Amino acid sequence: MPTITARDGTPIHVNDWGTGRTIVLVHGWPLSSEMWEYNAIPLAEQGFRVVSYDRRGFGRSGKPYTGYDYDTMTDDLAAVFDELDLSDAVLVGFSMGGGEVARYMTRHQGRGVGKAVLVSSVVPYLLKGPDNPDGVDQSVFDEFVEGLRADRPNFLHDFGKAFYGAGLLNFSLSAPFLDWTQGLALQASPKATLDCVRAFSATDFRPDTKNFRVPTLVIHGSGDKTVPLEVSGQRAHEMIAGSELVVYEGAAHGLHYTERDRLNADLARFARG
Repeated sequence: MPTITARDGTPIHVNDWGTGRTIVLVHGWPLSSEMWEYNAIPLAEQGFRVVSYDRRGFGRSGKPYTGYDYDTMTDDLAAVFDELDLSDAVLVGFSMGGGEVARYMTRHQGRGVGKAVLVSSVVPYLLKGPDNPDGVDQSVFDEFVEGLRADRPNFLHDFGKAFYGAGLLNFSLSAPFLDWTQGLALQASPKATLDCVRAFSATDFRPDTKNFRVPTLVIHGSGDKTVPLEVSGQRAHEMIAGSELVVYEGAAHGLHYTERDRLNADLARFARG
């Protein structure tokens, strides 16, 4: 497993599996590249080179005290592209990771990207305000921060259940799986976990949407309570010229697992198309 060194010296852990057209997977908050286990292996088995990495502050990457803004995190993504000499890649961003995809299109002109995919993504802008009246109220993200500061394990335990839509009528998620994903979240730096709440909630990607100059697929669940379809996926599709929108009816936020077979098929189709 290679380690890429970011501009400021932070080590970035990378998984590089398989051969064929490259698919780059950018993970969501508060997890790591390990969240892609049920996607990366099947895609590699289908003849793709699958690259995933741990965002700074998460997983096995370095955990500096600062640098959790999207410009810095997108420069880390650029370092991965440059070090691995990636070209014509399919760049996939899940949830918070959609922000890196969008900012990469602006800050690094989409260098090395042949196609882009936003899955359950925070793009174009989550925070409610005078110019974004349908967004999410600031109090919601304040509660995230308060919960993390008060009892991070308990907050992440409850958040994980909502993330995957776990409930009395959903038997597709095992308790060990939820424990595993909480463990991934707890690997992260507490500072990174806090700072990234502010980054993904308050960063405005609307200007970045005009810089998507490659075929773009937007995938979102209609039952996503974490990042609502109407606030994000639907609007991203409207703002990214020529994009394709695929809605998974009833799917919750963590559809990389709950809808993994369908998602893997859609990613493979789009990559080959």
